[in-house]
Amino acid sequence: MEMHDIEPYYKWRQYYISAEDKKSVFFGQQYDEFTFRNKVYNYFIHPQWDSIGSQTLYAKVIFADYEEGYAFIELIGEWNDCLNNDIMFLKRKLADSLIDQSINQFILLCDNVLEFHGSDDSYYEEWWDDIKEDNGWIIVLNSREHITKEMEKSRIQHYVTLGEELEDIDWRKADPKMSFQLISEIIHSRTKQLNY
Repeated sequence: MEMHDIEPYYKWRQYYISAEDKKSVFFGQQYDEFTFRNKVYNYFIHPQWDSIGSQTLYAKVIFADYEEGYAFIELIGEWNDCLNNDIMFLKRKLADSLIDQSINQFILLCDNVLEFHGSDDSYYEEWWDDIKEDNGWIIVLNSREHITKEMEKSRIQHYVTLGEELEDIDWRKADPKMSFQLISEIIHSRTKQLNY
């Protein structure tokens, strides 16, 4: 499969579309299915992905529940904090606006993230500080093993939950609420284990 063939997950569009959500930073976004503009290096990506300002990392909010306070954000490309400060773009462009709308639980779907290059952890710490008072959390779901290792080298696991049972969850099998419930149970189980 080529990069431009990889679409954001579309089977939850019956529940949520960010371009139709008045609270979304992507509200009113128009998508041209036939014109490929965005690239990760020399590879065009599908036009349904949203730019967050990074040259190598793109996103799609595939579901947001403001009452329950959680969002699923699908990512594609290379997550490069070292050269591009991608975490700054992810935090400023996307997370901050969702936090302003009472989102405090973030599921970052990394099935299509190909590489990770870390830098310092200050934006991760800031993100964590913004949500921890409300029992919020950030998880990295379905990252490749080498990406998880790189993230751990960058010490972001102090602010982001990743690895172990979060590396292979088939979140597409259920609707968003059921997927969130499954993920939430894993997070609560981990929290209980840490508290013993």
